[in-house]
Amino acid sequence: MTEKYDIPRIVISAPHGRSGKTTITLGLLSAFTKNGVRVQPFKKGPDYIDPSWHTEVTGINCRNLDCYMMDDNILRESFIKGSQNSNISIVEGAMGLHDGFDLDGTGSTAQVAKIIKAPVIFVVDTRRMTRSVAALVMGFQNFDKDVEIAGVILNQVARVRHETILRGAIEKYCGIPVIGSIPKDSKLSIPDRHLGLIPAQENDKYHNAIEYITKSIQKNIDLKLLISIAKGAQPLEYEMPTNRKDISSRPIKIGVIRDRVFSFYYPENLEALEEQGAELVYINSLNDGSLPDIDGLYIGGGFPEVFAEELEKNTSLRKDIKNKAENGLPIYAECGGLMYLAQKIIIDEKKYNMVGIFNFTVKMENKPQGHGYTRLKVKNANPFFNNANTIIRGHEFHNSKILNLDSTIATFAFNVERGSGIDGSSDGITYKNVLATYNHIHSLAVPQWAQGFISLIKGNKKDNQL
Repeated sequence: MTEKYDIPRIVISAPHGRSGKTTITLGLLSAFTKNGVRVQPFKKGPDYIDPSWHTEVTGINCRNLDCYMMDDNILRESFIKGSQNSNISIVEGAMGLHDGFDLDGTGSTAQVAKIIKAPVIFVVDTRRMTRSVAALVMGFQNFDKDVEIAGVILNQVARVRHETILRGAIEKYCGIPVIGSIPKDSKLSIPDRHLGLIPAQENDKYHNAIEYITKSIQKNIDLKLLISIAKGAQPLEYEMPTNRKDISSRPIKIGVIRDRVFSFYYPENLEALEEQGAELVYINSLNDGSLPDIDGLYIGGGFPEVFAEELEKNTSLRKDIKNKAENGLPIYAECGGLMYLAQKIIIDEKKYNMVGIFNFTVKMENKPQGHGYTRLKVKNANPFFNNANTIIRGHEFHNSKILNLDSTIATFAFNVERGSGIDGSSDGITYKNVLATYNHIHSLAVPQWAQGFISLIKGNKKDNQL
């Protein structure tokens, strides 16, 4: 039965990247939360780092909305489910409003806004601009009439006279309100790294920066007007499928290494494992000396290169993981997890010992070795994906590459049809019940991943009891 979901919502977007979307979004999330408003954050596209900050400031798991990995129905369902307990949902866009991966804008923030029928709040970097701001905004208003630009936030405003001209131009020619004006201020920023912002898990000292940004937002943005615009979004109609929970009669425990090193996990991936009957047990790669009593291990992405010396020092955990892998423990590792399972990581010619399940070395480079969306085809049946030729859509972001890999004896899980993978044509290396890959997946796009993980664990437990 189709139901209507009245969800107050907005999308934060801009004419181009580096306009200040992330800073303003974080300030809005924090300001609303401090005012007692329960705000559900979303991030457009594949990203772990911005969502980590969204989660940090709201105390609510940020979720990703992605048109490449999800079809319209899955994306809309994910948005509705995630928004159920919120007073307002805020989606941070990526790049410019209409920037996608083809001439039709496929995968753009505009496409997401249309799927969830959300009004767009337009953040404009106004440096070296006065009356022309109206021409810019009008161009976006008329480019795609199905996208509603409902208000403008002026960013990097120089002085009062500058703001007066900008406001007047937009209100006269564009017919939409200016919701706020953020002054030029070098303190209104968060430090970044090669993949974007530094994850919130690493940055206790940057909480002061968030507080500073929040105060600026509270002072310079009309939050009541923003709420009013969000409440004006039309209801979403959708037929929600029944819950597909499959609780096993035999308890399954999956260890998840989740800490300052490995923090790249989509909430839906963890929820998918729980919905298949798993209990998740969290592990710290820096502090825990051994694995707990678990039936499988999940190691997400992160920055092992930043903590390589500390990871190397935890010899007992590394040895325990390797021994358990040799004895058949199912292990799934993505990107940073792949690096951790290598023999060594090389950083600036210095070598650090890692787990050593795979007989290759990983070397950090100064530029991306793989960056963007991926399309993989399962090469041969493997411990996690039993059906050859299954198509997997995902993404990769890595500055490392694999050395000393003998491709003639390596067992690859996937053929790369889009992306870089390990060597340009293959990704995913398997050994016993271990699969390590540069590719990141989202369980809503690859539901068979969680199913395969649980099936592998059940089969392994059964074999061990014979």
